[in-house]
Amino acid sequence: QLRSGEISLDDMFRFAAETGFEAVDLTAYYIPGYPEVPPDEVLFGIKKMAFRYGINIAGTGVRNDFALVNPEDRAKEVQLVKNWTIAAKKMGATSLRGFSGRSAAEGHSREQVKTWIKDAFQQCADFASQHGVMIAYQNHDDYIVTTEDILDVTRGVDSDWFGLMLDIGSLPTPDPYHEIEKLIPYAITWQIKSHVKNGSGTEPTDFGRLMKIVKKHGYQGYFPIEALGDGDPYKKVQAIYEHVSNNML
Repeated sequence: QLRSGEISLDDMFRFAAETGFEAVDLTAYYIPGYPEVPPDEVLFGIKKMAFRYGINIAGTGVRNDFALVNPEDRAKEVQLVKNWTIAAKKMGATSLRGFSGRSAAEGHSREQVKTWIKDAFQQCADFASQHGVMIAYQNHDDYIVTTEDILDVTRGVDSDWFGLMLDIGSLPTPDPYHEIEKLIPYAITWQIKSHVKNGSGTEPTDFGRLMKIVKKHGYQGYFPIEALGDGDPYKKVQAIYEHVSNNML
């Protein structure tokens, strides 16, 4: 709806405020002109718009691929993240989300590809640290899938300005909550979804169990939710908001 123009960013901010959110995680490809960074007047206009509704911009994010074989192609992907890091700073966003990538990287070992990914995130984190923006790596069930590999990438970047965006819907194991508990010490933000994978398909998220884990580990940061699939997005977002809110008490 944002891409088609059926609703505007102003509509979205108003809905977020009316629902009770304190912030939004504004993915960059819903901002006109992506992947190019828009002029400052557009970024500052978004910042002002959010402010007038009493909404913070918790973060933004790009669609990058650090698993590309060609070093020049990977360098372009790093530059994409850097460009939007500056944009995040101008909008007042505290974090920028990136992916590991989806490329098959045929002819190269997984260890080699993970080295590329870690090196790219290291460059991004070093750059972002100079601009006060956190780099959040979202485990997105792409090239990096297992909890062990997610931890390897996350631990392999040496920066206080880097951490995990814990995507609860992208852990294809029989017990995703067990994996969430392993990953939560590295979480600086989240993607909370209405369904989780269970090794053979998907099932509705057990928000009671999830929030017990969150409270047990004392997480204090933002808690973004994401509604996917068909249906009225307003109703779907409100439903997840209520599930999370009711289980935070």
